[in-house]
Amino acid sequence: MTLITLTPPSHTHGAVSRWQRYEAPTLLLAVLLYAAWAALVNWHDTLPAPLLFLLGGYIGQLHFSLQHEAIHAMRHIPKAVRWALVWPPLNLWLPYPLFHSSHSRHHVNFHLTHPQKDTESIFHSAAAWGTYGALRRSVVLANQTLAFRMVVEPWLRLGKFLGSEIRRLVAGNFSHALIWLAHAMSILPIILYVTKIAGMSLVDYAFYFLYPSMMLGALRSFTEHRWGESPHERVAIVESNALFGLLYLYNNLHHVHHRFPTMPWYEIPGHFRSNRAALLAANGNFYYRGYGQIARRYLLRPIFKPVHPLW
Repeated sequence: MTLITLTPPSHTHGAVSRWQRYEAPTLLLAVLLYAAWAALVNWHDTLPAPLLFLLGGYIGQLHFSLQHEAIHAMRHIPKAVRWALVWPPLNLWLPYPLFHSSHSRHHVNFHLTHPQKDTESIFHSAAAWGTYGALRRSVVLANQTLAFRMVVEPWLRLGKFLGSEIRRLVAGNFSHALIWLAHAMSILPIILYVTKIAGMSLVDYAFYFLYPSMMLGALRSFTEHRWGESPHERVAIVESNALFGLLYLYNNLHHVHHRFPTMPWYEIPGHFRSNRAALLAANGNFYYRGYGQIARRYLLRPIFKPVHPLW
């Protein structure tokens, strides 16, 4: 067996700088993010539609990345402050507590890719596959291509999520009722700012902010996980540029995140550079040079077989 040695993450040992203790990089990022969102919404009608689509999607996905950061890191500030920092539902559709609980279950590394136990698995069990009709099988197969995943899957994901919540209510399960009440109260100021102050319709906001942000989220998650005997071999590394690194808060270096989930986003690139060979050996070289390489390979070609090879 090959011995793999990793340099310990800086946040787990030694003195912590004041910069780190008060989470200054993340707090500064949050201030800039909300300011950029407010400005973009307010002056939306001065920008060309393609640019607004790109910038709106970037800001929306960056906020989602910030919420993800609050689930795992920012451990030097109280939980209430972490939650308050990322609570504003700029993307409208997903209550933060539901995202928090679902994503936390995903981080049981032994269950990664399990069709039932991994909340973010794109695989299906053989038993479930046998019950699907021709149309559903076609959709599932198409969803293994990047083009379909980015363009169509956001709507499927939204419909599946809302349908699940509605069925929960119809069945008499009101365990999420208070979460949705708080969410409704939280999106009201967002909607008022967008529609009354900025004069932007909700349809335009959905098209220029929500939809492209979900497209970018689908790009990030497209090939994060595969089946492998070792949990480490199930987690990819996409070594992209700084633009995408910031967008995903370096969650594109996903194997690092699953090994050290509490590591702050601004420490991940340095840790990867210091331990590049060991990390790639540990994850079986499940690696891509960037999202351009992924697009060239899998834009119209399926990346995985949708039926899980084991579970």
